[in-house]
Amino acid sequence: MRGALAGLAVVWASALGAAEFTTLKGHGGPVMALAVSPEGRVASASFDNSVGVWRGRVPVWLEGHEAAVTSVAWGLDGMLASGGDDFAVRLWEVGHEVPPDQVRGRPSQVRDGVEIVADVGRELGRHRGKVAALAFAPSGDWLASGSWDGSVRLWSLDGDETRTLAAPGTAVNALACVGDEVLLAGTAAGEILRYDLSTGEALPLVRHGFGVNTLVVGDGWIAYGAVDGGTRIVDMEGREIADFTLDRRPILAMAWHAETQQLAVGDGQGFIMIVDTQDWQIARDFRATREGPVWALDFGPAGEMIYASGIDDLAYGWPVASLDAFAPGITGDRSFLRDAATMPNGERQFMRKCSICHALEAGPSRKAGPSLYGVFGRPAGSLPGYAYSDRLQGAPIVWGEDTIDALFDQGPDHYIPGSKMPMQVIAGAEDRADLIAFLKTATAKEPAE
Repeated sequence: MRGALAGLAVVWASALGAAEFTTLKGHGGPVMALAVSPEGRVASASFDNSVGVWRGRVPVWLEGHEAAVTSVAWGLDGMLASGGDDFAVRLWEVGHEVPPDQVRGRPSQVRDGVEIVADVGRELGRHRGKVAALAFAPSGDWLASGSWDGSVRLWSLDGDETRTLAAPGTAVNALACVGDEVLLAGTAAGEILRYDLSTGEALPLVRHGFGVNTLVVGDGWIAYGAVDGGTRIVDMEGREIADFTLDRRPILAMAWHAETQQLAVGDGQGFIMIVDTQDWQIARDFRATREGPVWALDFGPAGEMIYASGIDDLAYGWPVASLDAFAPGITGDRSFLRDAATMPNGERQFMRKCSICHALEAGPSRKAGPSLYGVFGRPAGSLPGYAYSDRLQGAPIVWGEDTIDALFDQGPDHYIPGSKMPMQVIAGAEDRADLIAFLKTATAKEPAE
């Protein structure tokens, strides 16, 4: 595959310029993962089932996952990998701007009169649980994926070979490569395992005691973050070098920029801590969110920018040098943007149970589910342009008061087992009635229609 890419001229210029605050807005759900390529392309993975690849503030959307995208990683030559709640590992060729006659018949999008090959992804395969971690070999020969099903797999990028490593015995949350011969895996059991890929042997390197959520490999050291708030640095034998544990938990994200020797740590309280790895000192400690956690982090190519995401539907980029001058950017405010206590009960039920996946307006939506505009009287699985599950397309259901009531009384996993709808139950009959009354008004078509 890399040979095929070699003939494509990559002319996607870095969008950084002078470092300044930026927002990447366009997703229809919270941004779960981030990765920045050496050229400065930000890849964002979202609850809306898509991956965005950003040139400045303009996205190209990669569609293919059937559920939330939870992990993303860049490889060599414009290769991008993604993993999701649909258990799938996908590989994409991203950001190659080529003349139209070279991409005839291939899905693409147009930017400034030049086609950008974007949606030529392929599914490498599937785990039996959420794909929580991805890591490319430095050589680009293989991709590692780790899943909550307790498995670690290696996918050959030059063929169809797949290798399953020794099972860690618990969910895998993080992966990192040490060259092409060693893979590190952080697990929910609080271990960091060292896989010798020449033999397949897995040995415990660290036993932390609480789940390891994230890890990065630096120059002769490993940094990891854990559920209990542990933020520790160990050498390649597992001996402690430094401990930056604060009263914040859990640690959810880490990123390292080798040239500037900066380590970024994101936590459940919404802080981004920047550590200088030359002298192992905290250089900056920035409150990035008003509410909620920092789920994902990565540095820009020059180390001047730090990108982060949390429970908002967008990602943010801050200049590292002036972090202290900024107020928290991630607000936790959803699109309704007002206090739930001021809403009528039916609207409040919609905002809490439905709004993250569904829009109320007509037309295309970037949210994970179809728009509810005109839903009353609509057969299930029939809105044009939305990729429904086979189960919902074949369901003999017409949405109305009774069917919507049954959906939330029983929960989607019981009412329509096998659909993509996440588990949502509204136990109170009065709450369900209020929701239905709100939806009848909010989703009604104009009389002229």
